[in-house]
Amino acid sequence: MIREEATELVLEAKKEKGLTFEVVANKVGRHKVWTTAALMGQHPMPEEVAEIVVDLLGLDAEVSRALQEIPMRGALKTDVPTDPTIYRIHEITQVYGTTIKALINEEFGDGIMSAINFNMDIERVENEKGDRVKITYEGKFLPYEWS
Repeated sequence: MIREEATELVLEAKKEKGLTFEVVANKVGRHKVWTTAALMGQHPMPEEVAEIVVDLLGLDAEVSRALQEIPMRGALKTDVPTDPTIYRIHEITQVYGTTIKALINEEFGDGIMSAINFNMDIERVENEKGDRVKITYEGKFLPYEWS
């Protein structure tokens, strides 16, 4: 079974059981962002976590093994995403990427924010003009070093 097939089975079983990503995350004892990314095929799951997922969803050992595989991360089918939500995140980077870089460099110096040593959170913020989405990125600063 390839990783994409496992993702399809997981998402179908999750939907059939009426579960949210947060419920699955709580069951496996991990953050909802990490758990969702792993279920979507962007992180390998440790064996014990994969076993909890397949037990919860009523799936078999073949799915568990696929969930444990190291994935091809960041693989979208197009360079510019076409899904509106993903495109808007891409658009934010296109519009504000240079600003983010300039402010990181001004605050920390010459370097980057790690996406490997990284945390993210997504929250609903109630607002009388319509609820808002709050996305928080927290990555380790890695200075450029010359050896």
